[in-house]
Amino acid sequence: MPRVLPALLALASLSQGPASEWKSLFDGKTLGAWQATPFPRQKGVRVENGALILPAGHPLTGVTWQGSFPHQDYELRFEAARTLGGDFFASVTLPAGGRYATWVLGGWGGDIVGISSIDGWDASDNETRTYYNFETGRWYRFRIRVTPQRIQAWIDDQRVVNVPIAGRTISLRPGDIRLSAPLGFASYNTTGAIRNIEYRPISSD
Repeated sequence: MPRVLPALLALASLSQGPASEWKSLFDGKTLGAWQATPFPRQKGVRVENGALILPAGHPLTGVTWQGSFPHQDYELRFEAARTLGGDFFASVTLPAGGRYATWVLGGWGGDIVGISSIDGWDASDNETRTYYNFETGRWYRFRIRVTPQRIQAWIDDQRVVNVPIAGRTISLRPGDIRLSAPLGFASYNTTGAIRNIEYRPISSD
């Protein structure tokens, strides 16, 4: 009998398995599987000093991932900095809720963060809206977690999004941002730099 508990604990440990490792989506040297998003009048993207550079466009500049990526149950993390301008600099469009959504980073004049769109409401008007003062030239750490039940997101160590999405309508804002799907970064009249882009599969909530 005394040996039963250790055996059960060992079995439970094996059933849980190791945590998924982070997988890189950017080597810091080449675009790799990233391709310039065909936004009208966008500036050319480039790799410089280990970062993906999105020069200020007219108005949008971006890159879209051409490789495989999960549709749900994943985390994505990256670092980004606004280097010039005053609007969003590394907004990321990604799969969520069976469709696509955009995590807006510094939109509507530079300080609004949130998810566009939920039940037809943009990040500026739904419950994910928050305000964040991004300093020009400073690198920030971003992480977003997407499951069928919920979207959560962090800037550095601060959670800024925690929204249930099960049974709700997830969509993109009308317009050219649709060209960022299924996974893409974009800036708006602003130069952004992005590095250390990684993802990993996770278990659902």
